[in-house]
Amino acid sequence: MANEEEPKHHVFGLKDLSHKTLLQSDALYQYILETSVYPREHECLKELREMTEEHPWNVMATPPDEGQLLTMLIKLINAKNTLEIGVYTGYSLLSTALALPPDGKILAFDVNRVYYELGLPIIEKAGVAHKIDFKEGPALPFLDELLKDENKKGTFDFVFVDADKENYLNYHKRVIDLVKVGGLIGYDNTLWAGSVAASHDALLMDYIKLLRGYVMELNIYLAQDSRIEICQLPVGDGITLCRRII
Repeated sequence: MANEEEPKHHVFGLKDLSHKTLLQSDALYQYILETSVYPREHECLKELREMTEEHPWNVMATPPDEGQLLTMLIKLINAKNTLEIGVYTGYSLLSTALALPPDGKILAFDVNRVYYELGLPIIEKAGVAHKIDFKEGPALPFLDELLKDENKKGTFDFVFVDADKENYLNYHKRVIDLVKVGGLIGYDNTLWAGSVAASHDALLMDYIKLLRGYVMELNIYLAQDSRIEICQLPVGDGITLCRRII
């Protein structure tokens, strides 16, 4: 961050990620949370969110308004079999698990089991841990293994991707064959702190600048992919929903 002696330029990725939303008004975002999100937030989701807020890497957490959106989507499409790439402490995972029916299942991948296990006691407390099949390690080899089994193709109702941005396009090229026709894929962070619309000479945090090109590459690809219908929403850090149509 800039120190007191540096000029106070607007830096993409500082203010824009301070509350995990692209809304320009903190007060308006707080209104949404207090009016529509927090009153409906499951007590275990609240506990997990508050625990995660104390973690050094809390910027990776799914914001509660996005978790609420995932819950609604899961129920609207009557999802039973879902896939999640990128778990962290599990807010989106728990949101999905709570929304699924008793026999619903989530296959979840993350490179770090330690973070997942921070949230696991709360997930167990919520009574939905039995719905989750967690796999530690890079997701691409797991996805390639799934694709070798013809019986796995087109079997997932919903896929949520919130992982390493440099592999987003690689994930899409695989999960498009794993989600069923009529199923949904959600890609998180597709507005990337607003930097996707920033000028080439804009001041950007290093990691925002490093990964912006990958996010923009995905956005362009999704817009041209005739196998899907898309809707990009300014919820959280941007989420793009893709409905497979062929």
